[in-house]
Amino acid sequence: MKFITSKAQDGSEVNIHYQDLGSGRPVVLIHGWPLDHQMWDYQVAALTDAGYRCITYDRRGFGKSDKPLAGYDYDTLADDLKAVIDELGIENAVLVGFSMGGGEVVKYFSRHGGKGVSKAVLISSIAPFMLQTDDNPDGVPQEKIDEIAAGIQADRAGFLGGFGKQFYGVGLLNKPVSNEILTNDLVVAMQATLKSTLGCAKAFSSTDLRGDISSINVPTLVIHGDEDQTVPIKATGEQAAAMIPGSKYIVYQGEPHGLFITSKDQLNADLIAFIGN
Repeated sequence: MKFITSKAQDGSEVNIHYQDLGSGRPVVLIHGWPLDHQMWDYQVAALTDAGYRCITYDRRGFGKSDKPLAGYDYDTLADDLKAVIDELGIENAVLVGFSMGGGEVVKYFSRHGGKGVSKAVLISSIAPFMLQTDDNPDGVPQEKIDEIAAGIQADRAGFLGGFGKQFYGVGLLNKPVSNEILTNDLVVAMQATLKSTLGCAKAFSSTDLRGDISSINVPTLVIHGDEDQTVPIKATGEQAAAMIPGSKYIVYQGEPHGLFITSKDQLNADLIAFIGN
């Protein structure tokens, strides 16, 4: 297994597990909560076949990366991303963030100037601000956020099992993914710790990135499903597209949050077209 070491400002060190496959222009893909780098399997297969180098990694606290008690704020997570990019000498990269990973994309630009990155992609992203406030009325109400934390603390496996169904838009009459995918996702999610699961949930649900998102100064693709019940499109995808100058915005009609599985062929085609354009 491959690891790089990320050093925080307080001097602490965390080992970040990563995967580096293929050759050509680098594409760095940041996974969503509560999964790990394996969520990108379909995209990595398509992108490497198309002649690109794919770097995926496990966010601290998840997968095979170290699981410290703290450091689950976006400043620290963006510093972990910088450590990956610096250690691997990545240049002219396409930076792709899914859901929570969209926050790391935004923070990387505001905190580190987007070093080594020439294009960005936000997929089902929480950016710029997911929480409902007076000036963000389309966000998720605080009581819903509180329910997430309470559910995780009461029965983490039970909560995440139910969350997975919403993630993919599973209902009585709609089963876009197999039970095996849901089971595998739960196994992956349970490799994280309670601390990391809660810490990252707090970060993605309450961090206001509206002041950071204008720092993205490269061609950007924003993709969001209009049936996303996890990250509401009006507060996130629509706003991100409006706030990033010159961005390209694609709405996936009828698609849920986990469109990297439910609409994988379309997503792969859109990524390859955007990277190669």
